[in-house]
Amino acid sequence: MNAEFYRLGVNVAVTHSRQKSTIYALSSGLGKCGVAVIRVSGPCTSKAILNMTHLKYLPKPRKACLNKIIDPTTKEQLDNGLLLWFPGPKSFTGEDCCEFQVHGGRAVVTSVLQGLSKLPDFRPADPGEFTRRSFYNNKMDLTEVEGLADLIEADTELQRKQALMQLEGSLRQLYGSWRQYLLENLAYVEAYIDFSETDNIEDLVLANVKENLEKLAKEIEMHLMDNRSGELLRDGVKVAIIGAPNTGKSSLLNSLCSREAAIVTELPGTTRDPIQVPLDVSGYSVLLIDTAGIRSQTVDLIEDLGIKKSKVQAESADMVILVTDAQCLLDVDNMDLWLQKHVENLKVRCDNCLVYVNKIDNLSDDQVIKLKKVSQNSNWTMCFGSCKVNEGLMDMMRTFENCLQQLCGNPNFEHPRCSQARHRYCLLNALNNVQTYLNMSESDKNIDVAAQHLRKATLYVGKITGHVSTEEVLTEIFSKFCIGK
Repeated sequence: MNAEFYRLGVNVAVTHSRQKSTIYALSSGLGKCGVAVIRVSGPCTSKAILNMTHLKYLPKPRKACLNKIIDPTTKEQLDNGLLLWFPGPKSFTGEDCCEFQVHGGRAVVTSVLQGLSKLPDFRPADPGEFTRRSFYNNKMDLTEVEGLADLIEADTELQRKQALMQLEGSLRQLYGSWRQYLLENLAYVEAYIDFSETDNIEDLVLANVKENLEKLAKEIEMHLMDNRSGELLRDGVKVAIIGAPNTGKSSLLNSLCSREAAIVTELPGTTRDPIQVPLDVSGYSVLLIDTAGIRSQTVDLIEDLGIKKSKVQAESADMVILVTDAQCLLDVDNMDLWLQKHVENLKVRCDNCLVYVNKIDNLSDDQVIKLKKVSQNSNWTMCFGSCKVNEGLMDMMRTFENCLQQLCGNPNFEHPRCSQARHRYCLLNALNNVQTYLNMSESDKNIDVAAQHLRKATLYVGKITGHVSTEEVLTEIFSKFCIGK
């Protein structure tokens, strides 16, 4: 690893001294299991192999071999297990690594870990240290590290898909190309500042840089105009079920999660505190929240507190399901106007709203047909059904899935999306600095100060992937302009 690299303010020299030790840890998780994997990484990994088995020579790389695992001091047999040897740099961490795959009993795992602790310069790994070493040894960048963490935490199929694409380098390629593009154009600007008066630097250099950066700024803007879809897919969509009392909000929650998660009675105001249920809806992670019925007048202090909590949940939700009673809409000619007034009466914000018209089982067929016909001209997304008799719930689920797809999209390797608030913060700062450069570079007098904003933009993009280096700018100058006098 080059000494000039810094990773998010961490001095590499300190990292090197930390990495002189050889680390070990149980990698397969705690608890009894069929097979437990104990991972070792560091410069003395080969000593673990030769001291904890009867092998006199290191085994073939990446070939599993069955061996007796022994205590390095007493030579007592601890277990029979598989051994895999991964010499660096072709390993997960980039260092010499090995894995002991032993039986998963607690006593076996403990004895092997105690045996490793007896070896000189060996120590237990810190949390995440194997991945950290992989990052420091340029086996992964920060986006790939985050992708690995997301893959481990993924609860749904689409979360898994997005995390795997990120681990495979979808964001690294995009952000890396932007950083390289910024470095190249910064090199032109630096050369213009340092050598324009003494060397034959073309007059069109700054004009070309401006054109290049305007194009880049548009790409970053388009990337950020995703309504946080990648973050919503990663973190999950918070969906609040709101409406007036006794419209069937709790019944809808129970129907969507296929269990009695909320108490349902004929009495209005049964639900007081919000009830949260996590769901996997066709690969989208959803936190479904049942709230207290909202009405303007109440003499019950507890119900009043529940209504206030309902409004807070609606305000913070990524999506709202507004439940209404079908009988309230029978005489409505303008559905949009009625819904708008209804939301105003509830005094809640209804962005990304799905309207569920409940209790259609109380209407005649002609009344239901009339309601659906009136709703065809509405700009609101609407579904009709009855939680009591399970009517229209399949249509409700399909519409719900479509709404989630519009919010979160579908992961695509060719068009990766921002998946972390950290990425968005850095990209916004990079974009602001690029735009500041474009504004200031109109005058040659400001080019020195403008160039500093271009350096900041490069720094911010570099922070996303974890690669930050000032030496690369000089390399770009010499390679592009052949200035070596």
